[in-house]
Amino acid sequence: MPKYYQYQIAGYYLYYTSHCIIECMHVHASDKKLTEGGSAKFFVNSDGSTVLQNRGILSDIEIGKIQKFIKINYLEMFEKWSMDSDKGFFDQQ
Repeated sequence: MPKYYQYQIAGYYLYYTSHCIIECMHVHASDKKLTEGGSAKFFVNSDGSTVLQNRGILSDIEIGKIQKFIKINYLEMFEKWSMDSDKGFFDQQ
């Protein structure tokens, strides 16, 4: 599973899976096991804002920290996403 970064944000790794690149850009947030069960899923808009599809086990504070991080870093994250997917941002579908 490709990670956007090798370090954790709010205690979670941000990643996507090779089978989920058929969807528009999104970010999974999971613990060190990188399992989708219990993970959060954020769809990313072209302005860096996110739509939370699944909160998993994350608290409101953790979700807020991750959303803020994505907003600041979404263009860099999109470059990585684009290496594996031709799908754009959530609001461009």
